[in-house]
Amino acid sequence: MFSFFKKKSPAADAAPATADTAPVAEPTPAPAPAPAALPVSTPAAEPAKPGWLRSALGRGGKAEAPTALEQNTPSAPAQQAPIAPITIAPEPASDRGSWMTRLKSGLRKTGSSIATVFTGTKIDEQLYEELEEALLMADTGVKATQHLLDDLKQRVKDSKTTDPAAVKGLLADALADLLAPLEKPLVIGEHSPTVIMVAGVNGAGKTTSIGKLTKHLADAGQSVLLAAADTFRAAAREQLGVWATRNTVEIISQEGGDPAAVSFDAVTAGKARNKDVVLVDTAGRLPTQLHLMEELKKIKRVVTKADGTAPHEVLLVIDGNTGQNALNQVRAFDDALQLTGLIVTKLDGTAKGGVLAAIAQERPIPVYFIGVGEKVEDLETFSAKEFAQALLT
Repeated sequence: MFSFFKKKSPAADAAPATADTAPVAEPTPAPAPAPAALPVSTPAAEPAKPGWLRSALGRGGKAEAPTALEQNTPSAPAQQAPIAPITIAPEPASDRGSWMTRLKSGLRKTGSSIATVFTGTKIDEQLYEELEEALLMADTGVKATQHLLDDLKQRVKDSKTTDPAAVKGLLADALADLLAPLEKPLVIGEHSPTVIMVAGVNGAGKTTSIGKLTKHLADAGQSVLLAAADTFRAAAREQLGVWATRNTVEIISQEGGDPAAVSFDAVTAGKARNKDVVLVDTAGRLPTQLHLMEELKKIKRVVTKADGTAPHEVLLVIDGNTGQNALNQVRAFDDALQLTGLIVTKLDGTAKGGVLAAIAQERPIPVYFIGVGEKVEDLETFSAKEFAQALLT
């Protein structure tokens, strides 16, 4: 998986790091090497790179100016060459063979219940009734199920299909078309730093997903700063700290501190240290706890005070095991925070993977990543066609 990313050159490892200037923080791991020395390659000279990255990663001599604390005066913005944004998007299918194997295995619980419908010898109303039941049991939702059935019947009519096994392939095509609006790449680098706020209920895999995403970004040569703003959950700060140490990135945290204050400090520090990405791990929230949702809104407002354009991405991590409840979470968090993307985890342990169809039908927020396991490589970019094929073929 990580061979997909262009890593820093030895010259970049030799670049000196500047002094820390974060307004608050417990002792942090050693700063990640500044990417200033990365060589800039022209498209013609750079070999084709499969993977999430779709544009050059060279940052072209990014120099850090002396900080305000060093000068004891407000510092001028650091001078730097134009940044080439990177796009985190699905790689070509030919390069995702191992991922497709894991995805098919992870979706087996959902797909097997649907596949049994197509073992008969006739295409009749009974087949469609059984398919409707299977889709509903997979938490596809009433609206999405009806949409898929209507679409499928039209495809069967147009293709004059008479083989039930072939109908399964047509259903995969219909599902891929329904999920297509959810397929959108995550772009890093249009803002410096790119501030990503991550929300989710406790147990959804939020902090782990942040750690996995940090690994991918760090391997891609992006300097990342983590904000441990989940200050209420026991050991959340320590868990994020483990990921920071593992990925050799910096972290801003306060024991028992105010989540909004930690977020503000992290964004401010990210700007001062010329970081590429600031990832803010917010406290887990249940959408029914309105006072806690108000705390999330406060964090977002405070982040905007630290950087008028931030947060640039607001992601929600949802547990695929929760089925239709995941859709309810999407609605609630989107109403409160105006979500820009989703990360769907734990699809390998559920028979309710159809919830993505329900999301596409009722609240089509882009799904940036899906997870089918505990390993870092088990978090991958979402492809509608791949998901439909893995589920139904």
